[in-house]
Order: sequence, then structure tokens, then C-alpha cells
Amino acid sequence: MKSPGTLLRDTRRKHGVSQKRLAIRAGTTQSAISRIERDGVSPTVDTLRELLWLLGEDLTLGAETRDFGIDATLNRERLKLTSSERVEYGVAMVEQLIEMSPNVRVDSA
Repeated sequence: MKSPGTLLRDTRRKHGVSQKRLAIRAGTTQSAISRIERDGVSPTVDTLRELLWLLGEDLTLGAETRDFGIDATLNRERLKLTSSERVEYGVAMVEQLIEMSPNVRVDSA
């Protein structure tokens, strides 16, 4: 994922527009554009949208479901077990992990 500054810089360069020219179009200073592109300041979404619009592009925002690497079907299956069956399953998993890790020492209390 690109930072707002990198997105602006890459888009500006793609269109062959200098920082100074973009600043004139936006009614700001070249140093303000430079600070954004270096991520010295974080522009508001509206500011970034306007700067990209001045370059002939539209800012699009979206959201995606994050993959946590959890198999929900396995979770649903485990929840069908009784609480004691889940404990037994958990103990068996720990024992299996210990067997697979030769450097782990378990002291009995």
C-alpha cells in the first residue's frame, strides 16, 4: 500500500507535472507539495483527492475483509464439541506440539 505522499508523487510524475506546476494549479506552494510527497505531512483525504483531480485522476477508497488466516469452518466444527471434548482436543494438540519441538522441556509439577 502506498503512502499518500508516494501516491501523489508517482501520479504527478506519471503525468509529467512538476511540483511547482501542481502547486500553482492547487493555489499553494511547491514546498507544501514537497512536504506531502516526502510524507512530512499527511494531507486530508479531501486535499489528496483535489490534488489528484488536478492531475486528471480520481482518488478511490475502499475496504477489504482482512484475512486473519483462521479457518472458520474448523472453528465451527470445534464449537460442536462439548467443553470437555474441546479441552481434550486442546491437550492433544499441545502434546503433539511438544513432541514436534525437541528443544522444549516440560517440568511436571
